[in-house]
Amino acid sequence: MSGPVADSPHWGVLPGYALFAAVLSMAGLPLYIHAPKVYADSYGLGLGVLGAVLFALRLLDVVQDPALGWVAARLGRWRGVAVAVAAAVMAGAMLGLFAVRPPIAPLVWFGLMMACLFTGFSFLTICFYAQGIRRATSLPGNGHLRLAAWRETGGLLGVCLAAVAPAVFMQWTQSPFDFFAVSFAGLVGIAVLAMAREWRAGGVVAPAGFGVILRDQAARRFLVLALVNAAPVAVSSTLFLFFVEARLAAPGWEGPLLVLFFLAAALSAPLWGRLAARFAPRRVLMAGMTLSILAFGGALALGPGDLVAFSVICLASGAALGADMTLLPALFARRVAHISPEGAEAFGLWSFVGKLSLALAAVVVLPMLEGAGFVSGAPIQTPAALEMLGVLYAGLPCGLKLIALGLLAFSDMTEG
Repeated sequence: MSGPVADSPHWGVLPGYALFAAVLSMAGLPLYIHAPKVYADSYGLGLGVLGAVLFALRLLDVVQDPALGWVAARLGRWRGVAVAVAAAVMAGAMLGLFAVRPPIAPLVWFGLMMACLFTGFSFLTICFYAQGIRRATSLPGNGHLRLAAWRETGGLLGVCLAAVAPAVFMQWTQSPFDFFAVSFAGLVGIAVLAMAREWRAGGVVAPAGFGVILRDQAARRFLVLALVNAAPVAVSSTLFLFFVEARLAAPGWEGPLLVLFFLAAALSAPLWGRLAARFAPRRVLMAGMTLSILAFGGALALGPGDLVAFSVICLASGAALGADMTLLPALFARRVAHISPEGAEAFGLWSFVGKLSLALAAVVVLPMLEGAGFVSGAPIQTPAALEMLGVLYAGLPCGLKLIALGLLAFSDMTEG
């Protein structure tokens, strides 16, 4: 796989994809890391009830994501306008979530803002990945892997920025998430402008319908794999802050460790892309999954003060995440390109299964942790609570990743 300069004359387009992916990533996974803890610490909301709200919102996606994919596939030349509206909704919801004191009951406000943010995020993600299918066909070489490397590297750098920004802003103000929300809104505007021409590229393509995707055996298997494979990251992301603060007894190190994790993912993404271009993408993805299992297994033995060991685990698990985020969407996109010229509906389903994993993680692990006696922000946790935290953070993802590896190894998926 050649470097970015070799992509000319298309190299000027790909940074726009990286920037847009960065903004979307800032509104995705970090919400599951920051939002529950902010509302638990600031407004005294229980982890169980927050997990229930997040799960209820994801149930909305059972209908919403496929429906948004159906709508996006039929917007034609109006898609650019719809993208701008969705971006404004997403930016406004982020401001409401973090920069506005709840004017109503905090739990209700949390639910409303998250619902608006998820809706904007979902629509933008579907349009963005669908457009990537059409753009990849015009790129030299393996266009899907090339675009995926730029896109996922940008997305992972966006996660790094979202992880470190509150800690940086905390040096200047006692309201770091206010500044984060305002900065995010500004970046949304820049990203929308950077991609403005892309929504008009390729003309209008007739939608294929969900049936074309779901009748394809390989596409169905990719969707099942995506659901299972996203679950380990969903679980560990939901519990990351609690694990560092309570299990490692290292409050204040959450930000640097998150940056280390996602920076390893971002830096590894181009390397995974190059390996996939040289070797079989499926084998390379399996190698990344194996690395993830080893990393999760190592985290089981950690306790107070094991910062160095956990830093190594963050590097390894971050690099494994780079493989997941680069190769699996690229393989799915390449398959979709063979069966449907319009990818919005396919990525409506893809978005749904990914977020369903996050929902299941929230509704399962947070109540289990609370049931074991864990109290967010408490200076001392019971041994049973700390043991449950370790099992949920490291043991459960390890088992789920083994299942995902088995699905990839023993399922007959046509890579296209």
